[in-house]
Amino acid sequence: MKKGYRRLLTIGLCAAVFFMGPCQVQATEKDILKQQNQNDQERLEDIDDQVNELEGEQEGIDAEIETLSNEIAEIMASISLLEEEIEAKKAQIEQAKIDLEEAKKVERQQYEAMKVRVKAMYESGETSFLDIIFSASSMQDMLNKADYVEKMHEYDKKVFVNYQIARKNVEDLKETLEIEESELEAVQEGLEEERASVEEARSELEAISADYAVQISKAKQQAEIYKSQIKQRNAQIKKIEEEERRKAEEERKRKEEEERRRREEEERKKQEEEAKKNKNNNSTSTNTTQNNNNSDTDRDSTPTNENAAKVAAGKDTVASSNGSAKGKDVANYACGFVGNPYVAGGTSLTKGADCSGFTQSVYKAFGYSLPRNSTSQRSVGREVSYAEAEPGDIICYPGHVAIYIGNGKIVHASSAKTGIKISNALYRDILCVRRVV
Repeated sequence: MKKGYRRLLTIGLCAAVFFMGPCQVQATEKDILKQQNQNDQERLEDIDDQVNELEGEQEGIDAEIETLSNEIAEIMASISLLEEEIEAKKAQIEQAKIDLEEAKKVERQQYEAMKVRVKAMYESGETSFLDIIFSASSMQDMLNKADYVEKMHEYDKKVFVNYQIARKNVEDLKETLEIEESELEAVQEGLEEERASVEEARSELEAISADYAVQISKAKQQAEIYKSQIKQRNAQIKKIEEEERRKAEEERKRKEEEERRRREEEERKKQEEEAKKNKNNNSTSTNTTQNNNNSDTDRDSTPTNENAAKVAAGKDTVASSNGSAKGKDVANYACGFVGNPYVAGGTSLTKGADCSGFTQSVYKAFGYSLPRNSTSQRSVGREVSYAEAEPGDIICYPGHVAIYIGNGKIVHASSAKTGIKISNALYRDILCVRRVV
């Protein structure tokens, strides 16, 4: 509608050129240039707002990237400690293997020695044992020899059992160390996966930040184009105004000359010269009074409190929207901080907050605990569609969050240059809408 109106206005102005004199043609051209400058200035202001918001959002993304980088550093430190612990376990396992082989060796030696004794004792068959007993010189000697043989058997058995126990202990230790090593390696694998996940999240944020940088660069380039166009038109306007002043001066001199001649002619024709002079003085006084009245009309009115007006407008938006009383209370409370500063990493509603710090502190005032960053706040409460959005809901964008106040409007900590402000909810693509209250 506005573009069509401008086209009609331009056509009308161009058509009027054919019916105007030279001065009128220049005035029309100057008005067109001024209107074009005004249009470009409005576009330039829109671009500045866009750049400010993008830079604020990029600051928030960069802060999240730094947080993830710190997490990666902590994970890497944990992995390094685990690797040292795993190496120590491996060394213990190797030592346990050596001890186990030594125990087996001693067991084999003991076993071989026992076989030699048993062979020597029984090499003549079962009668050897009887020979030892019956070769006794007395009953006491026979009992002593029988006791000796029994003790030899008990000794061999005890030594053999002790070595078996020792070997079993070493085997158990080796198995325990291997289990601990396996558990440590599993923990290490989990940390590696966690590191990969965090690095992937950081890469995604870095890509978003890079995209913001590209958008900011393009917007600034477009802004420079508008500035250049405005500068060129200003030079044209200045040239036209100088030409107007020159022609106005020529016209003034021409009129003065005509007036001089007219007066000379009237001097010859009129006898009442004094009456004519009084008439001219009255005309001059009337023109002066009219100029003074016009000057009074052009005075500016006293400006109003801009932030107070914006706060009131935000609360009017909340009042005119449908939604729960609790949600409207949250939205009204959030609107009360419009005009306060944006501070990256901040959570103060008065001294400065970033986007997620703003939403977190607003909800904290109503007894709700929200996560600190915008990514985590995408999972709070329950999800609703944008068509169902009510005052108090959290609107989530890529790397940014805001509080919905109704009628397609949001209040949010936008950027360091614009602070906490009210914007159109659809100024960027929406990821999701979360309802907490």
